[in-house]
Amino acid sequence: MKEYALLNSTSCQRISDGEIVPILNDCSPVNFLLVLVLPQLGDFDSLEYAWWLQKEAELLAKKQITVRAVGIGDRASGERFCDYTGFDRAALFVDPDAKLHQKLNLYSGLDLKFPGFSKGQNAWLNLILMCAGIGSPGTLKEVFRGYLGDRSAPQLIEDKETVQAPPLPAIEGSLFNKAGGNGFQRPFELATLRLRNMGEVLSNWNIYVPNPAYLTQRGATFLFDSTGELIYQHRDRNILGFAKNMSRPLEFLQDIPQTKQASLSND
Repeated sequence: MKEYALLNSTSCQRISDGEIVPILNDCSPVNFLLVLVLPQLGDFDSLEYAWWLQKEAELLAKKQITVRAVGIGDRASGERFCDYTGFDRAALFVDPDAKLHQKLNLYSGLDLKFPGFSKGQNAWLNLILMCAGIGSPGTLKEVFRGYLGDRSAPQLIEDKETVQAPPLPAIEGSLFNKAGGNGFQRPFELATLRLRNMGEVLSNWNIYVPNPAYLTQRGATFLFDSTGELIYQHRDRNILGFAKNMSRPLEFLQDIPQTKQASLSND
């Protein structure tokens, strides 16, 4: 229960009111507790993870799962993140210096030192290398999956839904049917959603990323039962690697409470 104890003893700034409070405040008693330790709030992973939580809101409610998240940024970052993703402000906390990530010994990402560059500039260069798959295994494969489609993943954009992803014109979901049908993740569908996220972040970069020194820091997912027992965990090792199965990132929630006694996933 070391992860639960650490999280339970950690206080961060809550987005809803700006107060510094324990991140697991008001989380007891609960049926299940899902804690997301996110990378930078402007990171691809953070925005995409929040999208999946919205998509699976009915499942979370059905399983009576309480969600708490801590991301790297400040209150302004958190407010923008919640405005864009619909994430509950009372459930989001910020850790400007990634102290919690370090205490949990999460992967800090590629950390090559380039002479004459500041910490932030080094982080930028390391991030670019990670996007190319260096020090970030699986990233390129996941990028290509976004363009090529994935028949093992669900359809992401409804046929009558309109997606705004500048510089592309507005796209209606039914357009993706021409790439092979519907009922699964069509070619370019996920890439379009990621383009939309990228446009949001780049248009508000200084809000999302007040300190670029932690651009490469990765996150983790922890699921606890009502006693604080850890029943699932995933520790990110790459960009676009916030889940064990990126085709269905929240599939690990489907089996609870049957998985209560299952062995941990220490990815």
